[in-house]
Amino acid sequence: MVDTQLDREAWLARKPVRSPEMEQAIFGGDVGEAADLALDEINPLNPHLFREHRWHEHFARLRREDPVHLNELGSSGRYWSVTSYDDVRQVDGDWKTYSSADGITIGPKTNGPQPETVGGAATSFISMDPPDQTTQRKTVRGISAPSSLRNLDDLIRERTVGVLDSLPEGETFDWVETVSIELTTLLLATLFDFPLEDRHKLTWWSDVVTSIPQPGALVENGAEQRAEIRKCLEYFEGLWEERRESPGFDLVSMLAHGEGTKDMPASAHLGNIFLLIVGGNDTTRNSMSGSVYGLNKYPDQYSKLIVDPSLVNNLVPEIIRWQTPLSYMRRTATRDTELGGKRIRKDDQVLMWYLSANRDEAMFGDNADAIDLERANADRHLSFGYGIHYCMGSRLAELQLRILWEEILQRFERIEVQAEPERTFSSFINGYTNLPVQVARKR
Repeated sequence: MVDTQLDREAWLARKPVRSPEMEQAIFGGDVGEAADLALDEINPLNPHLFREHRWHEHFARLRREDPVHLNELGSSGRYWSVTSYDDVRQVDGDWKTYSSADGITIGPKTNGPQPETVGGAATSFISMDPPDQTTQRKTVRGISAPSSLRNLDDLIRERTVGVLDSLPEGETFDWVETVSIELTTLLLATLFDFPLEDRHKLTWWSDVVTSIPQPGALVENGAEQRAEIRKCLEYFEGLWEERRESPGFDLVSMLAHGEGTKDMPASAHLGNIFLLIVGGNDTTRNSMSGSVYGLNKYPDQYSKLIVDPSLVNNLVPEIIRWQTPLSYMRRTATRDTELGGKRIRKDDQVLMWYLSANRDEAMFGDNADAIDLERANADRHLSFGYGIHYCMGSRLAELQLRILWEEILQRFERIEVQAEPERTFSSFINGYTNLPVQVARKR
């Protein structure tokens, strides 16, 4: 994903098709409520909608009135917001018509995979089509094989118990930093065989590469972002050389020795490294945080879970559906085509809004916006994508969330949210930066 993120300054500087005021409204300023906007003014890309948690009605209106919705900006050209379940699934399942090779986040056409982009970062296999996508993905697929998950189960549970047992009682703390980030980063470091004492670098790099540079943010401009990415590359180059000499069962070793990837330098795999970091960090940690927030928002469901802990098995897919940690993925049309009665031109960008598809009433019923631990089809969610890019770490993410709640239910009467969370300033990552909670232990 770094290819389009790093080019953000360049393409934002291009002459706009719409007015500067509209550009500002969509990417850098406030927007009104969906009901107050003309249909052609609705554009859910504005990160303010996500930080302020106001995106719901914008997507609901698009699903009702214009489920394949065109916008156009000078910064990124024509792009379609696809918001219904069936249409998103159709796009994701047709890689020949809707290609990933020009990037997975909003941005300009890159004319296919590039050996290097701004900052020296290469594209990842999620930004490829077969056969290259198949070859590189296969190299690291073993990390999520059933045998690997069985080996990780005890380690995940041991670490989860350790973190939960250390939580303070009767005082407010940040669940995101103390629990969600700590647990996902510990596991991510294990998957990379990354030095545990440096594990928080992984969280930092994940946040940096998915952030929007702006004053007061993690990185204030593209130059700072590229500098941090170079630090990541330098660190992994050292690990790369170590694993060439002494391989293990870890993601770096798999890339360094895989049949289709062993002759590539570490720099050519930085896109894959970031893909694996973000996939193993942002997504799971935001599901963990979302589960606590969501069950507090729907206390009747929390009570059901306490009475019947076996509902954890239903909780996992339902929370992943309800939270949808990655809001969308982009595809680029390889030919003129039609979708939902609209003519899609060759080279148009098509945004598959998983977050909206997972709230589609036609699939999940009139209560699609709510958490329902008895929802019969929760596992039909599209949070992990569909088709050739289906998340290979899905079972690992589910395992972490299941173990977390199994151990929570054994230890705590309740986890009580103390105030509304602070949310990520991003239309791509649907996440939390702070969630104040208190815990009450069982006696």
